[in-house]
Amino acid sequence: MIIFEGFFQLFIFNFEGFVEIFNTISIEITWFIFLIISFSCVLILLKFFGEAGLYIYTAVAIIAANIQVLKIVKFPFFENPIALGTILFASTFLCTDILTEYYGTKSAKKNILLGFVGFLLMTILMLFTLAFKPLNEMTAGINYNWALPIHGDLKSIFMPFPIFFGASMIAYLSSQFFDVWFFDRISKFTSKKFLWLRNNFSTIISSLIDNTIFSIFAWIIFKPDPLDFKTVLFTFILGTYILRIFIALFDTPFIYLAKYFLPNNHNE
Repeated sequence: MIIFEGFFQLFIFNFEGFVEIFNTISIEITWFIFLIISFSCVLILLKFFGEAGLYIYTAVAIIAANIQVLKIVKFPFFENPIALGTILFASTFLCTDILTEYYGTKSAKKNILLGFVGFLLMTILMLFTLAFKPLNEMTAGINYNWALPIHGDLKSIFMPFPIFFGASMIAYLSSQFFDVWFFDRISKFTSKKFLWLRNNFSTIISSLIDNTIFSIFAWIIFKPDPLDFKTVLFTFILGTYILRIFIALFDTPFIYLAKYFLPNNHNE
C-alpha cells in the first residue's frame, strides 16, 4: 500500500513526498521497481518511436547513470556499499541487443555513437553553466537568497563530469562495441537460434568489461585522490557486477517481448 501511496505522490507532482515515502521502504524493493520501470520504458519507446526511441532512451540513460553513480547506497546482502547507475547502464545493453537483433549491427552502432555524443554535449553544456559567475549575497539580495546554494549544488554534481566522461566513454565504447560484435557472432554461429544465449552471454561479458574499465579509470587513474584498489574492486567492480549479472538474466523476457513491441512499420 505504501508503494501505491508513493506513486500517487509522484502523479500529483509532490516529488518530495514521493522521495520521502520511498526512503522508508526496503532499498531492494525500490531497486526492483526501478528495474522494471527502466526495462518497460525501453519497450514503450520502441513501440511508439521504433529504433529512434531506443536512441533517445540510451542517450538519457547514459547521462542519468553518470549522475546516479555519485550516490552510494547500502544493500543488506552486500558487505560494502555500492554505487547506483547499475540498472541504467545495464539497460543500454538491452537497447543495443534489441537493435542488433531486429534492426542490424549498423543501427546498434549508431545507437552507441549517439549515446556518446549525448553525454559529450551534456558535459560541455553543464561546464559552461558552471562557468557563469554565480550570485553572491550582495547581488542576490533578499529576493534571490534561495539561489545562493544552487551553484555549489550543481558544482558538486557536474564538476566530476570530465573525469566520469573520460572513464565512462572509454568503458562505454569498448563494452558496447564488443557487445554488438559478440552478439552478432553468436547469432551467426547459432543460425539466429537461442536468443536467450546471445543476449545473456554477450551482456554478462560486456558488463564485466564496462565495470572494470570504468572503475579503474574513474576511481584510480583519473581521480586526483585515488581510491584504494580494494575499495574499487568490491564497491564498484564486483559489487555492481553481481547485480548486473542478475539484470542481464532478468532482461531476457524483455528482449523476447521486444518482438511484439516493434512498430507496425518495422519491415517497411
